[in-house]
Amino acid sequence: MTELAAVKAALKTQAVETPSWAYGNSGTRFKVFAQDGVPRDPWEKLDDAAKVHEFTGVAPTVALHIPWDRVADYAALAAHAQDRGLRIGTINSNTFQDDDYKLGSVCHPDPAVRRKAVRHLLDCVDIMDATGSRDLKLWFADGTNYPGQDDIRARQDRLDEALAEVYQRLGDGQRMLLEYKLFEPAFYATDVPDWGTAYAHSLKLGHRARVVVDTGHHAPGTNIEFIVATLLREDKLGGFDFNSRFYADDDLMAGAADPFQLFRIMYEVVRGGGFGPRTAFMLDQCHNIEAKIPAIIRSVMNVQEATAKALLVDREALAAAQRDGDVLTANGVLMDAYDTDVRPLLAGIREDSGLDPDPLAAYRRSGWAKKITAERAGGRQAGWGA
Repeated sequence: MTELAAVKAALKTQAVETPSWAYGNSGTRFKVFAQDGVPRDPWEKLDDAAKVHEFTGVAPTVALHIPWDRVADYAALAAHAQDRGLRIGTINSNTFQDDDYKLGSVCHPDPAVRRKAVRHLLDCVDIMDATGSRDLKLWFADGTNYPGQDDIRARQDRLDEALAEVYQRLGDGQRMLLEYKLFEPAFYATDVPDWGTAYAHSLKLGHRARVVVDTGHHAPGTNIEFIVATLLREDKLGGFDFNSRFYADDDLMAGAADPFQLFRIMYEVVRGGGFGPRTAFMLDQCHNIEAKIPAIIRSVMNVQEATAKALLVDREALAAAQRDGDVLTANGVLMDAYDTDVRPLLAGIREDSGLDPDPLAAYRRSGWAKKITAERAGGRQAGWGA
């Protein structure tokens, strides 16, 4: 197999998971701008997700958020997804919206509140069983606002205890993915603020506990690709939440703010053997002023382009330059791959798969946006908290 053929073969195996909540109304703490045709329930979210997969060919799974995507029959929801050529992907828990969680959830000083939070996490595992989901993703808003508010070490002990109980409940083939976030909403100390904390807890739990890297959850200037390389080296990278940020956790479209960073991250994924099903590549974005489905399609395409460029890096030439200490040549090898226009390559792969070479144009011609705007008039639109 030629090098280009190998790149094409790899790209045909790529899968990017889309998040159910990205199809609903979302925004900032100041304003959520509602849009026509937004889904009113999880069933309609899956209908929209099916369109993204139909035109990109690489978005076969949809992440759910509980309780935002709560339904009476999860097996029926999974069957609905299958009927549309999809599968249910990661189950995301929510322990940050209830009033009881004002001082934290699994790290709360009150055992009754901690018990409530753990019950929710265990319910999420039940949903995994019903839908065939592999991954449980945990992000905690837990933290403190003032020095002395609570015992920092005790909160880590409580977190450890909760994670251990949920980890023991996982079934065969199921994984726990622990996400970290530098700040927000806690102003003084966040209980899982960085990859080191997430890694430490995952390491103690066992091989089925891994770390999620949200590309927006870092301080400015953080070398995210170093974190990715390290987690891959330790076999602890579980997946990604892809988005872009200009300042903090902006949750903009993947590749919008710094496409070169996305390329560098994907190169470390390829270099470290993380390109494949063991790593969950998921979008986690907030579409406030842009149309939902086209934005998700564009994001999927951005991830594809970054991946294609990463696969095109001449790793033998790069390794030779690195061994020789040839700084400029080594950097040039990376830049040559990044500067390659991979759009014709990806268009050809889509055509080989029976898809339109331009997913966005195909979606616009499909009439789906006009259809859902007419059919979804009335009712309560889905959004943050619903």
